Amino acid sequence: MIGGFLGAGKTTSMLRAAAWFTSRGLRVGLVTNDQAGGLVDTALARAHNLAVEEIAGGCFCCRFTSLVEAASRLEKESAPEILLAEPVGSCTDLVATVSLPLERIYGDRFTVAPLSVVVDPLRAMRVLGIGGVGGFSANVTYIYRKQLEEAEIIVINKCDLVSEAQRAALRTGLAAEFPGARLIEGSARDGTGLDPWFEALLADSSAATAIDDIDYDRYADGESLLGWLNAEVRLGVPGGVEWDGNARLVDILASIRAAVERSGHEIAHLKATLSVEGDAFELAAANLVRTDAGPELSHRLADPLDAGRLLINLRAEADPAVLESALRSALDALGDELPAEIVHCEHFRPGRPVPTHRLTGLAGRA
Repeated sequence: MIGGFLGAGKTTSMLRAAAWFTSRGLRVGLVTNDQAGGLVDTALARAHNLAVEEIAGGCFCCRFTSLVEAASRLEKESAPEILLAEPVGSCTDLVATVSLPLERIYGDRFTVAPLSVVVDPLRAMRVLGIGGVGGFSANVTYIYRKQLEEAEIIVINKCDLVSEAQRAALRTGLAAEFPGARLIEGSARDGTGLDPWFEALLADSSAATAIDDIDYDRYADGESLLGWLNAEVRLGVPGGVEWDGNARLVDILASIRAAVERSGHEIAHLKATLSVEGDAFELAAANLVRTDAGPELSHRLADPLDAGRLLINLRAEADPAVLESALRSALDALGDELPAEIVHCEHFRPGRPVPTHRLTGLAGRA
């Protein structure tokens, strides 16, 4: 599993890992996961022509049977040798609720690799009190720290965005607080520094210990503070005036960011894809990972388009109604020049996690 908090770069890391394994002749399958359907992550995986299954409606811990069923479907359809699974970014206690059950119940089918947790260095520095201001409330931060506590490998992602001094301070802080984890630094965006991580995933098996002292009341409260929004929007008119999809995508995300900022809330992750109508493989993708950060394009459309399908996934420590209002405000700002129709929109707070299984002890042992 490739875990980590919202906005850490898990999906980019997973796609980079899939490309690395594929380049070495290994068949790869992906499992994406969210509290609701309509995932940007799944759209990106399909655009990369990867075999992927999506599990919606709860994290792997609460949808454990669905995870096993998804793996079975992938086995039948594409016979992957490597399964990469990305849990919900607000989920923790994965060793006890996913890794150990997989090993002890389905050990004849799966060898579980070390649990990896990807971190955004700027957000990690804020959580550890190393630098930066702003951030999440105590119980949301509690989830973040518990993710790091159970990690076997902590991947410091986006190292190209911070100075060497900041990286050194973060390494020192992580090593002091989470001495059991191996630290790997790199950038999923360009792939630098990540080969040792991919090699460890391929060669090693999990030996993690389940968290003993996790407080599910604090965990549930932290998740309940996060607002969730998944939406699908039709933009433009087939056969109508063409427009620059890359620029429009950035404008929409910037407008949503500004609306959330005006409401005084912290964005955990805002990501979106804009695909050509009728062609899911031709798309633009953009995201931002903090309220004080602007949107960045990771995938670009080659040509202007007349109509497209916009998928938006927004996570923030805010009332879900605030997120819906921010989306509608951004779409209204497009005006008559670019018609926008919301096809589907879900906005809610996650419910209390209720794992299917919770086993304790050391991974790799009965």
